[in-house]
Amino acid sequence: MFRRIWAVIQKEFIQTLRDRSTLTLLLTMPVLQLFLYGFAINMNVDHIATVVADHSLDASSRAYVAALESSTYFDVIGYVQSEAEVTQMIDAGRARVGIVIPDAFDTQVARGDAHVLFLIDGSDYFTMQAAYSAGNVIAQAHASELVFAKVARSGLAIRGEPPLDTRMRILYNPDMDQLWFVIPGLAAMLLQTQSIALTAAAVVREFEVGTMEQLLVTPIRPGELLLGKIVPNIVIAMINMLTVLGLGHFVFGVPFRGSPRLFMALSFVYVFAGLGLGLLISTIAKNLKQVSQMILMVMMLGVVLGGFMFPRYSMPPVLRWVGNLFPMTYFIPISRGIVTKGVGLELLWDNVLPLAIYAIVIMVISSRLFRQGLE
Repeated sequence: MFRRIWAVIQKEFIQTLRDRSTLTLLLTMPVLQLFLYGFAINMNVDHIATVVADHSLDASSRAYVAALESSTYFDVIGYVQSEAEVTQMIDAGRARVGIVIPDAFDTQVARGDAHVLFLIDGSDYFTMQAAYSAGNVIAQAHASELVFAKVARSGLAIRGEPPLDTRMRILYNPDMDQLWFVIPGLAAMLLQTQSIALTAAAVVREFEVGTMEQLLVTPIRPGELLLGKIVPNIVIAMINMLTVLGLGHFVFGVPFRGSPRLFMALSFVYVFAGLGLGLLISTIAKNLKQVSQMILMVMMLGVVLGGFMFPRYSMPPVLRWVGNLFPMTYFIPISRGIVTKGVGLELLWDNVLPLAIYAIVIMVISSRLFRQGLE
C-alpha cells in the first residue's frame, strides 16, 4: 500500500515541479501578500488631510488648531473662508476633514459656551472612525486645559488631581501595531486558500485532461490515490505558512509568544480540514473554471465571516452560523492565541475541538463522495 501511495506522491511532486511558473506563483504569492499588508495597507489612520475655516483668527482658535495638529491625527493643508469652501475641498477629495471655527471664538471660550463644527468625509469608513474619535478626545482634553487655565487665572488654588484618571494598558500589542493583528490571521487565510485550491484543482485537473481513467486502471485504491494527491499540497501549504510567520517575525518584528510545536500540530489539523473542503469542491465542480469560481466564493465568505478583518461578535447570529462552515473561523483565534498571546491548549479548546470535529466530518463526507465519483 505504501509503495502505491508513494508512487502517487512522486507523480504529484514531479508534476508540480515541472510547472515552474505555477510553483513560483504559489511560493511567492504569500510573500507578496505579506509585504502588501505590511507596507501598503494601514488601518491605523493618522495625518488626516484637514482644511480649516477660521472666522475668528484669535489666540484661542489658533491654540485649538495647534492642539489638533500636535496630536498627529490631523494635518492642516490649508485655510479657506467659508463652510461651503470646506465642503468643496472634501467633495474634491483634497481634504478628509473640515473644521469651521465661528466668530468671536475667544469670547465664547471665556464664557464657556464655545463650539466648533467638524465636517468629516463619511465615504471613507476608517478615516471617518479615526477622525470622529480623535476629534472628540482632543476637544475634551483641550477643554480641560482651558478650564484649569481659567481657574489658575482666577487666583484659586488647584488642589489635588482631576476627579477621574483613566489609565489604559494594551495587552499583547502595547504599540498597537496592526501587523501583530494581521499576520496570524494572514497565516490562517493562506493555509486555507492553498489547502482548498491545490486539492480541488489537482483532482479536477486529472478528470479534465483524462488522466484519472489511467490512474483507475492501476492497482491503486481510491483512498490511496486521495492520500497521495494531498500530501504534496500539505507540504506546499506548510512551507508558505512558515514563510509568512518567519518573515513576520524577522522582518516586521512580530513576536511568536507561544509553542511552535503546538502551532504546527494544530496547523496540520487545520490543513486537513481545508483539504477536505477542497476535495468536496472537486466532487461538485466539473472543470477548473468552476473550481476557481467556487474557491473565490469560499475565500470571500471565509475572509469576511471568519474574523480575519472584522470581529465576529458584531455580526448577526445568522452570519455567525454561516461563518462556522469555514475552518478559518476556528483557526484564526487559535493562531492569534498562540502567536500573539502565547496561550496553551488548555485555553484553546473552544476552537480546537470544533476544528477537529469539522476536519473529520468534512473529510469523511468528501472521501465518500470522491469514491462514488470514481466508481
